Amino acid sequence: MPRPATATSPAAPPQQPMRGIGFKVASVCVFVAMAAIIKATSDVVPPGEAVFFRSFFALPVIIAWLLWRGELRHGLETPNPMGHLWRGLVGTAAMGLGFTALGLLPFPEVTAIGYAAPLMVVVLAAMFLGEEVRLFRLTAVGAGLAGVLIVMSPRLSVTSDPLSMAETLGAVVALGGALCAALAQVFVRKLTRTEGTAAIVFWFSTTASVLALMTLPFGWVLPGPGPFALLVLAGLLGGVGQIFLTSSYRYADASLIAPFEYASMLLALGVGYFLFDEVPTWTMLAGAAIIVAAGIAIIWRERKLGLERGRGRRAMSPNG
Repeated sequence: MPRPATATSPAAPPQQPMRGIGFKVASVCVFVAMAAIIKATSDVVPPGEAVFFRSFFALPVIIAWLLWRGELRHGLETPNPMGHLWRGLVGTAAMGLGFTALGLLPFPEVTAIGYAAPLMVVVLAAMFLGEEVRLFRLTAVGAGLAGVLIVMSPRLSVTSDPLSMAETLGAVVALGGALCAALAQVFVRKLTRTEGTAAIVFWFSTTASVLALMTLPFGWVLPGPGPFALLVLAGLLGGVGQIFLTSSYRYADASLIAPFEYASMLLALGVGYFLFDEVPTWTMLAGAAIIVAAGIAIIWRERKLGLERGRGRRAMSPNG
C-alpha cells in the first residue's frame, strides 16, 4: 500500500513543465531585484546587517507559506539539527560575501562570477558525496572556470590605486562567495536525504538571521527611512523568491528548469546599465558567455543521462 503524504513529504503534483518554468523565471526576476536593492544600499549598510534584513524579513513570508500549505507544525521537525547548522554557516557566508562583492564590483560581474557555484558543485559533490564525474562534465567545468578567470582577469592587476584594489578584493570575495554557495548546495543535497523542503527553507533563514545578528558589534548603522524600507523589501522579496524557486521544482524536473537561471545575466546587464550606469566590457561578456555555455552543457548532459537511465529501468522492469 502506498505511503500517505505527510507534511514533510507531500504528494507530488502532476508534472506541469510550463508552470515550473514560470515559477523559475519569476524566482530569477525576484532574486535579481533583491540583489539590486542590496547593491543600492551597500554604501549605507554593511554586508552583515544586509544579510540580517534579507534573512529575518523573509521569515514572515516563509511562515505564511508554510501555514497555507499546512506544513508549519510537522514540517519544521528535524532529526539533523547539525546539518542545518553547517548549511546555515556556509550559506550565510555565501550571502555575506556576495553582498560585499555587490558593493565593490559592477552588478553583471558579480552575477557572472556567481555562476561558478554550480560548476564547483560538480567537483565538491564528487569529493564529499561520492558522485561519479565523467570526462564530459570535468571538461565543461574546466571551460566554465576558465570563463570565470576571464571575467576576473581585469580586476586581478596589482596596483596601489585604492579603486583598483577594491575591485580586486571584490573579485576575490565574489569567487569566495561562489565557493561557499557551492558548499551550501552540497549540504542541501545531504539534507534532502532526511529533511523536508519546509525544514530546509525555514531553518536556513532562521540560522542566517542569528548568525548575521552576531555582526552587530562590527559597524551596524541605523538606516534612514528610505534604506530601511528597501532592506525590508529585500527580505520580503527573498522569501517570495525562495517560495517561487521551491514551487518550480514541484512542477518540473530540475534539469528542465535549471537553464533558466541564466536569464539572470540578461537582467543583471539591464539593471547594471539602467540603474547603476555600468557598461559591460567585452572581456566580461566573453567570460560570461563561456560560463553560461559550460553550465548549460552540464545540464544538457545530465538530462540526457537521466533519460537514458529512465529508459534502462523501464526496459528491465517486468511490466515494461
